[in-house]
Amino acid sequence: MRKLRNNQLFQLTYTFFLETIREPEVLFWGILFPVLISIGLGLAFTQSSVTKFQVMLVGERHTRLDSILVVNTTPNTISRENALTWKIQDKILGETEYNFIRNDWDASIIALKRGVADVILTDSAGSVRYYFDPHNSQAQLVYMKLSALLKAPGQTIINNETSISPLTLKGVRYIDFLVPGLIALGVMSSILWGISYTIIEKRSQKLLRRLVATPMKKSNFLVALMFVRILMNVVEALVLFFFAWLIFDIRIQGNLGALFVLFLAGNIAFTGVAVLISCHTSKTEVGTGWINAVQMPMMILSGIFFSYHNFPEWSIGIIKILPLTAFADGIRSIFNEGAGWMEILTPSLTLSGFGIICFITGLKLYKWY
Repeated sequence: MRKLRNNQLFQLTYTFFLETIREPEVLFWGILFPVLISIGLGLAFTQSSVTKFQVMLVGERHTRLDSILVVNTTPNTISRENALTWKIQDKILGETEYNFIRNDWDASIIALKRGVADVILTDSAGSVRYYFDPHNSQAQLVYMKLSALLKAPGQTIINNETSISPLTLKGVRYIDFLVPGLIALGVMSSILWGISYTIIEKRSQKLLRRLVATPMKKSNFLVALMFVRILMNVVEALVLFFFAWLIFDIRIQGNLGALFVLFLAGNIAFTGVAVLISCHTSKTEVGTGWINAVQMPMMILSGIFFSYHNFPEWSIGIIKILPLTAFADGIRSIFNEGAGWMEILTPSLTLSGFGIICFITGLKLYKWY
């Protein structure tokens, strides 16, 4: 035992272990925070066995399809004249809930573009037609399950005819939904890691102390970091869009000037967050934890890879106030819905105001050494 204690490797290992466990921030972000994230997401999204699908109804009222839906509608779930809810109980697969919303064709297409709905359903002379993106696995699942239900004994449509009309309109495809979200996510990740981590690393290496000793104006240091990141984000977004246009024929249907203003507002918002995160942190391990604590929930919840309308209804209002959600929704509205200046005015002002407040707060709390 004495020989082991005198061993150099043992002593170094023991010393580094003691240094690690004496840092409560490192223990929290490395051990406790992932546990809290898993518990929170688990409680939010695994407590209910209900699978929800959104279906848009287009066409005349009082058809055979309407009769079937009204008969099967779950009691006390008709929230308004144009909405019905049909719940299917299954002991093995759990409960499936179909929310049918009647609207016109244009509004239904916008619902598909925003990820609010999965499928558009029409009924004319007993012939049911499904409209959806054939490459969208969620929409395929809705079609297969719903068509089987409508063909069940006692619920058959008049002519028992169903057909699929693939939607390949620009803005309806899944790739049209994905690319704007990836642009927004890229801006957030680039700024948080490019600004926050850079500042924290320089502070931990005592480089900020040396910079303060020079004639450098302190605010110029942060503004220069921001300008470089914004320039890099423009390049990264253009490269992503170029390949999306080249391979998938992605188009920007809205106003380019409005897109640039919204893009700048998103950069301002996340720059403010980045400065606030890094204003007082001097350890890279703690800084990494803070960056992940901000980035991970928004990356999961803000509808980057799939619509946030799939989450529980109580959480939608909270998700919508996240800066990444407003940023991604704004970019999607310009890309896919042809939005212009009026549509992006509110999210641009909100993002800019949020970023400026965070930036000023971070500057007040900023520690140079």
